[in-house]
Amino acid sequence: MAESDGTESTNGPTSDSGESGAAISGVRFLTVAEVATVMRVSKMTVYRLVHSGELPAVRVGRSFRVPENDVHAYLQRSFFQTG
Repeated sequence: MAESDGTESTNGPTSDSGESGAAISGVRFLTVAEVATVMRVSKMTVYRLVHSGELPAVRVGRSFRVPENDVHAYLQRSFFQTG
């Protein structure tokens, strides 16, 4: 039997990934069409924002899902007051 130096080596998920998994489970994802409706723009505009990296998204199969919080954060960053 080999001695252990107190560190564990695993090839599977660690407890850290379990914690981030819990954080992800609370995220609400929107479709591109839903994002376009919220932002009142076309779907093509949303696709451009996703592809340019301005709006984070997750690819699921052939479609994208955008975290709702990131949509609101993008709108907050983009908002400006006029004179």
